[in-house]
Amino acid sequence: MRPVTEQDIRTSFVNCSKGEAKRLGLPRDLADQPWDDLDFLGWRDPGAPGRAYLVAERDGSLVGLALRATSGTARGFTARSMCSLCLTTHTNGGVALMTARRTGDAGRQGNSVGQYLCTDFACSLYARGKKEAAGASPVDESLTVEEKVARTRAHLFSFVDKVVA
Repeated sequence: MRPVTEQDIRTSFVNCSKGEAKRLGLPRDLADQPWDDLDFLGWRDPGAPGRAYLVAERDGSLVGLALRATSGTARGFTARSMCSLCLTTHTNGGVALMTARRTGDAGRQGNSVGQYLCTDFACSLYARGKKEAAGASPVDESLTVEEKVARTRAHLFSFVDKVVA
């Protein structure tokens, strides 16, 4: 992913108002992101933990999605969950259901699309083997890193397409 600015991010959102995009909390470490290793930028709103955001480059343009996030916690037992994008398995709240209001008439009627995503939005790093999920044993796959990245990107674009369709 190419490095993006605050203005790039705020103008990319397709499923919230311009006012909402203007007020949303941005990641504090925007300048320090590993852009060459990212397929998308994702973060939880520091001022509103139930809100999350995802910005991806699709067909040369940035597409930003405002998300509602569950707490992502499992209490009293060790639960394993798998991210729908990168297929990384996490324990105890490492995956949460993220829902995005659809665009257009469907969104105005209250329709949304949901995916189970890594709560730290590090899917790109997990797919590239640059980060390992805490507490979970990695799944032994025969795919190359390039194939894992391609799979993650395909799942990401499928999610984005469902929101904007």
